[in-house]
Amino acid sequence: MKEHKFWFLKQKLNNKFTFTIGIIVVIPVSIIFLILFQNMKNNIIQQALNNLKYNMNQNHSVIQKTVDLCNMSTQVFLNYQNLNEFLIELEDGTDIETSELVNFYKEDIGMLERLVNSNPYLYQIRVYANNNSFSEMMPILYRKERMEQLKWAKEFSTGEWQFDYKDELFAQTVNSSEHTMALITSIEDYERGKIGVIEVAVRMDTIFPEIFQTNNDEWACFIDKNGKIYSQGRNSIDGNNQNLNFQDVNSQDANSQNKSSQNMNYHSGNRNNKWEKMKEEIVNQLEYTKQEETYISAKIAGERVAIGIMPVKELSGYVIRLVSMEKTLNNLSKERNLYFLGLTIAFIVLGFFINIIVKALLHRFYKTLSTIRKIQEGDLEARVDQPGTDEMGELGTNINVMLDTIQKLMEENINRELLMKNSEIRALQNQINAHFIYNVLESIKMMAEIDEKYEISDAVTSLGKLLRYGMKWNTKNVTVGQEIDYIKNYLDLINLRFDYRINLALTIPDMIYVQQIPKMSLQPIIENAIYHGIEELAEDSSIYIKAVMEDSDYVIEITDSGRGMTEEKVREIQKKICGEIDVGGGSGNGIGLKNVQDRIQMAFGMKYGISVVSKLHCYTKVIIKLPITYREVLKGEETADC
Repeated sequence: MKEHKFWFLKQKLNNKFTFTIGIIVVIPVSIIFLILFQNMKNNIIQQALNNLKYNMNQNHSVIQKTVDLCNMSTQVFLNYQNLNEFLIELEDGTDIETSELVNFYKEDIGMLERLVNSNPYLYQIRVYANNNSFSEMMPILYRKERMEQLKWAKEFSTGEWQFDYKDELFAQTVNSSEHTMALITSIEDYERGKIGVIEVAVRMDTIFPEIFQTNNDEWACFIDKNGKIYSQGRNSIDGNNQNLNFQDVNSQDANSQNKSSQNMNYHSGNRNNKWEKMKEEIVNQLEYTKQEETYISAKIAGERVAIGIMPVKELSGYVIRLVSMEKTLNNLSKERNLYFLGLTIAFIVLGFFINIIVKALLHRFYKTLSTIRKIQEGDLEARVDQPGTDEMGELGTNINVMLDTIQKLMEENINRELLMKNSEIRALQNQINAHFIYNVLESIKMMAEIDEKYEISDAVTSLGKLLRYGMKWNTKNVTVGQEIDYIKNYLDLINLRFDYRINLALTIPDMIYVQQIPKMSLQPIIENAIYHGIEELAEDSSIYIKAVMEDSDYVIEITDSGRGMTEEKVREIQKKICGEIDVGGGSGNGIGLKNVQDRIQMAFGMKYGISVVSKLHCYTKVIIKLPITYREVLKGEETADC
C-alpha cells in the first residue's frame, strides 16, 4: 500500500488529476453495473424457483388425483358385495357350480375389468384370494400363490403403499411394468378375518414423471417414510450419510458406491447423471426441510441449482427436484464480461480526454504555487494576484480567504488567552472572598460561645460547613459519606426555622459511605421532601435514608413521612425526570430531580438514575441507583467474615 502511495505522489499533477477523476467515475459506474447484473442474476434464480414451484405443484396435483383414484377404486372393490361373497365361499371351501363361476366371471369380473380399463392412470387392480385351488379369473382375481411371487407379499401392512417393484406375474407381456407402485389393502370378514388382498397398482412413471425425465440439468427423487430414495439411478436405505457441503461437493465418499445390495436401477442409460452420484448427500442435507414445502437456491458441485422439496402426505413421503441454472447464468456472465470490456475501452478513451483538459487548466498553477512558497517563508501578507475565475483561480481566491481567516483566528486566539487569564484572576478573587466569609463566620461563632449561646454557635458551625461544601467545586463527584454530612448540616439549619423537628434516620452500610456520587445529588431530594411533603403537615416528621447492595450496583432510598402524592402526579414527575415532558423553571416543576438524573447519567451511564414511588397521605420514596466504584471496604469485610 505504501509503495502504491509513493508511486502516486511521484506522478505529475496532470496524471494525478486524470487518475483521481477516472477513479471517481469508474468506481460508481462499475458498482452500478455490478448491481444491475446481480439483480439480473437474482431475477433468473427467482424465475427458476417460480417455475420449479409451478411444475412441482402441477405434479403434486397429479399425485393427489391418482392417490384419490386408487383409494376410491379400493373402496369400490371392498364394498362390492358379490366379490366379497365369492371370496367367502373360496375361504370356506364351498363347491361352486360351473355355471355360477361363468356367470360371476362374465358379469362381476367383467364389470370390474371395465372399471380398471376405463381409467388410464391405473396400471392394474388385482384381488388375491386366500385359496390356491380355484380357477383364476384374469385380469382381476388370482390365487394367493400368485401374490407370493411379488416382493412385497412377505411383509406388507394393509392400507400402505408399496413402491418400485417389478410386476413378476406376467413379466413377459408387452405392457408389464418394470417400476410399479401399489396400494395394498386386506379384505376382512367379521367372522373369518382376512379373506383376500387388493392390489391397486400404477406405474411409477405415471405418478412420478419427473423422476424418469432427469439429465445433467434436471434431477428428481422420491423418499418414503423409511428414508428410501427412489430416483433414476438407485434406491438407498442409508439415512445417516455424511453431510453435503453445498459450496463444494466434488469429493465423493466411497460409501455411496457400496450400497448396490440395497439399490434398484431405473434407466441404466442415465447412471452417470452427476446428481445421481451425490443424491444421498443432497437428501441428507435437505432432511430438515422435508416437513414443509420449500424452494431454495444453492451451489452444489460448483453449480448454482434450484431445489424444491414437496411433501406428499398421501404417500407418507416427499419429492425433491433439482434444476441446474448453470447454463443460463454462464450466458449472463459472458454478457456481463462483454459489457465490462466495452466499459473498459470507454474509460481509457475518457481518461485520454481528461488528461488533455487537465493540462490546459494548469497554466495558473505555478502562479499560485509561487504565492504559497512566499507564505511558507513566513510572509502572511502575500496574496495571489488576480486569481481569475476558473478552477485554479478559485483555488487562488480560497488561498487568499484562508490567509485572511488565519490572521483573524490568530487575533481571536490572543483574545481568548486574555479571557482565560481574567477568569483565573476572578476565580482567585472568589477564593479570597470565600476565605473572608469563613473567617467572619468563625468570629461570630467565637462571640456566641463567649456569650454561652451555644445554639447560635452550632448553627454558625453548620452554616460554615454548608458554605464550604457548596463553594468547593474542584471535583464533580464526592463520597456518599460527604453528601450525608452535608445533609446533616442542612437539616440542623432547617430545624432552626420550624417549631417542629425533622429527624434523619440512616441505614447505610460502611461499604456505601465510600462510594462516588455526583455532588449535591441528595440535597435536592431532601429539599423536595421538606417543602413539598413535610412542611404543610407542620408536625414532627422523619426522613429515612436506606442503602442496599445489588450485585455490582447499590440503591439509596430516601423516604419521607409527608403528605405523599397521587399516582397521576407520580407518573407526571417520572416523565419529567426521564425527559418525556419538558420541565419549566421554578420550584415544584421537577427541574431539581431532572438535574440530578442528568448528572448521574452523565457520570455513570444511562442505566442509572432515579425513580419515584408515593402514596397519598402516607409517604414519598425516591430511589437512586448507582454503580459501585470503590471495593476495598467490601474486600475487607469479606476477609473479616472468613
